[in-house]
Amino acid sequence: MSRNTDRRRVLITGATGGVGSHLASTLADDYELVLHSRSPEKTPEGTALKIAQLGEYQQVLDLMDGIDTVVHMAGAASPESSWELVLEANIIGVRNVLEAAREAGVRRVVLASSNHAMGMYDRHEQWPVYPHQLQRADSLYGVSKVFAEGIGRFYHDEHGLDVIALRIGWFTEDPLAAEEDILRAMWLSPRDCTEVVRCAIEAEVTFGLFYAISDNPNRRWSTTNTQLELGYRPQDSWTRLPGAGEHVVEGGAEVRDDWPLGS
Repeated sequence: MSRNTDRRRVLITGATGGVGSHLASTLADDYELVLHSRSPEKTPEGTALKIAQLGEYQQVLDLMDGIDTVVHMAGAASPESSWELVLEANIIGVRNVLEAAREAGVRRVVLASSNHAMGMYDRHEQWPVYPHQLQRADSLYGVSKVFAEGIGRFYHDEHGLDVIALRIGWFTEDPLAAEEDILRAMWLSPRDCTEVVRCAIEAEVTFGLFYAISDNPNRRWSTTNTQLELGYRPQDSWTRLPGAGEHVVEGGAEVRDDWPLGS
């Protein structure tokens, strides 16, 4: 995949969160980064952050000066989040980000969607799952991600804004810490996370829904369009880690009935 040789100015929202802070570190050599947080108390020493509340439109608009691409990672991140949390952070917030990007002339928004936008397929073990299937959220958090995908489609169709929605799997350093097969199956390694976001920033495609998962042999979610349209080539698999040993279950191991609680 060809890449832009100019240094794009990239805004990372939620740059003190798990995925956001990782990207703030690993993309720093490739892009001119602008880092956002909602709270000055979370600012790491020596790091310049722009503070804004996602629910305040003017504050969000002020982040967009000179931005080429927004990597929108901010928001409520737990599948057990309450309605009040997802309303402010994930519904009003994502609308404000997209509208501010449109008003400021931003080229592209990379949205953090989630496997939980399709999580009912997982709860009922209805695999494989493809990006084009009807969304079936497993939680209010998942519902907020369905909304993000839908309003992203609208802003692309209505206003010509590039929107790439990444259905992020389970981002963690150590997938072997979990015993659940489904979590290991949806593992996204830190290295692959950086690469799929870089691909989302640079790809020629201007809209799409893409699973962001590592090269796990037991995954149930199609990454074909992620590889073909974004040029993503995952490098990691939980089964290649020291001490890993896959127990193959034909059709996929069962998922507990209260999924995604505790995930």
